[in-house]
Amino acid sequence: MIELETSDGRLYSAILTVNTYAKQTQNLEEGWQDRGGQLEQLLVPGQMLFLYGTFFPEQQTSFEVNFIVFAGDSKDDHRYAEPGWWIRQIDSIATSYIKWQFNAPTDPIDYSNYRTLISLTGGKKEEDYLQETDTISRMVYGMASAYMLTGKDEFLEAAEKGTEYLRDKMRFVDTDTGLIYWYHGQKVSSGGQEQKLLVSEFGDDYDSIPAYEQIYALAGPIQTYRLSGDPRILDDAEKTIDLFDQYFRDDEKGGYYSHIHAVTLSAHEESLGRNRAKKNWNSVGDHAPAYLINLWLATEQDRYKVMLEDTFDTICAHFPDYDESPFVQEKFFDDWSKDQTWGWQQNRAVVGHNLKIAWNLMRFQAVQPKDSYVALAEKIAQLMPDVGYDKQRFGWYDVVDRVLQPGQRFHRYAWHDRKAWWQQEQGILAYLILQGHLPETSSYKKYADESAAFYNAFFLDNNDGGVYFNVLASGIPYLMGTERFKGSHSMSAYHSTELCFLSTVYLDLMIEKRPLDLFFKPLPNGFADRILRVSPDMLPAGSVRITSCLIDGQSYSNFDAERLTVQLPDSETRLQVKVTLTPN
Repeated sequence: MIELETSDGRLYSAILTVNTYAKQTQNLEEGWQDRGGQLEQLLVPGQMLFLYGTFFPEQQTSFEVNFIVFAGDSKDDHRYAEPGWWIRQIDSIATSYIKWQFNAPTDPIDYSNYRTLISLTGGKKEEDYLQETDTISRMVYGMASAYMLTGKDEFLEAAEKGTEYLRDKMRFVDTDTGLIYWYHGQKVSSGGQEQKLLVSEFGDDYDSIPAYEQIYALAGPIQTYRLSGDPRILDDAEKTIDLFDQYFRDDEKGGYYSHIHAVTLSAHEESLGRNRAKKNWNSVGDHAPAYLINLWLATEQDRYKVMLEDTFDTICAHFPDYDESPFVQEKFFDDWSKDQTWGWQQNRAVVGHNLKIAWNLMRFQAVQPKDSYVALAEKIAQLMPDVGYDKQRFGWYDVVDRVLQPGQRFHRYAWHDRKAWWQQEQGILAYLILQGHLPETSSYKKYADESAAFYNAFFLDNNDGGVYFNVLASGIPYLMGTERFKGSHSMSAYHSTELCFLSTVYLDLMIEKRPLDLFFKPLPNGFADRILRVSPDMLPAGSVRITSCLIDGQSYSNFDAERLTVQLPDSETRLQVKVTLTPN
């Protein structure tokens, strides 16, 4: 018998039987990590583990353990913090997606073969299919991020071909205004005919142009721009931001409208129905993580920093609602009064959106420090474990009621107590970055460790590759409906690869203080003034420096170690740049 203490300090007695088996958390591409013969050494005070078993409600209720998953091989060891853990994971995920989508490397990477829907095992429909702009863009983001961490050319090829496909098939240039719009996607018939879809086909946004679809159309291309400096991508971004400023922006009251009409480009058309003159988290806050932070990292142009500051100031001004709820308010009328009757959301909170705000506030805090940013990020980080977290099994819940009803202690789940992969990402990154900025606060490490342990123990699909969309509260994969898929309107190679990319950055450069290698492949005269900016994320000033640079395998010294820039040589050919960043 062992005694288990939960995250919130409750004790359970657990009985190990002759049939109890145990394993270590295994990364993608790893085999079974058996630990059944090492229980005496591993079952020590302070060891993090997961027990799965059965409660027997007899005269004295007993809990008998079927199996054990260990988070590490000692009480101070968590596998997710191992050097290279997340790099190996992103390598595997990216490899799976280019195999599923294109049968690479056997066949060439060709985005005409791209499918939005991908089955659990990587299968896809061959005829009459939809290609959604945002899912392509999100996959491109994953490929570009995988290249930056691994330097593998197949990932760069997938990122650049995907970006080119988006520009060729999904981009609409208004020659009268110079603005750029992105199609929702295109339908491809069995005969190969393509039908462009300007307005969204997704139920929440049907027959409108939603802000978040335009926002995420830029996610992949901008991450690719960081590698290549392709000026055409920058031009697309600038003209899409012009679209946001001209038609989505509320110049009078601030923020961005969530939807506009496809013909008049107005947010105030009656036909928009429940989306008329509305603002929400996605239309205001998603600019930053989707593309805007990465665009500033690549250019350091004031326009993007000003837009970021306005975004975060808007969030701090309007989203907190702590007199009424421990959760932020997410949907608004155009005067910033609360919309608590919209569709499925009603007066409910998406746990991951709260965590995403905390994470991104701390990113921007590194380059534009404000007390209001840290205060809101810490407020969220202190509240969420009590209202959106599973303190028995770890992991973050999905959608919950924002307000308790009389007699209730726990915020009710809107539909289920399942846990989605993308919300685990937000929790892990929020507490990792807070731990990096504020290491003296022990709770940030606690929830980073627990969240990452839960994710790596239960979300990785060690049979077919990639990660599961949802798991049950216990961690068992939930494989029903669209949540069974590896590709859908909601899922592509994005959040899982973003998690790998930024967990590597925060762990290596902020927490564990390890050197990190990054790869770039700039085009000849792509970046302005041939300046390559290599900071992988917004990091505290002076915390990291360049200690090594190789160009095409040869040592290169023309870089600014403190500003994290490389002055590229004048070249008529493409260069591969490898930099090593080392924490100060």
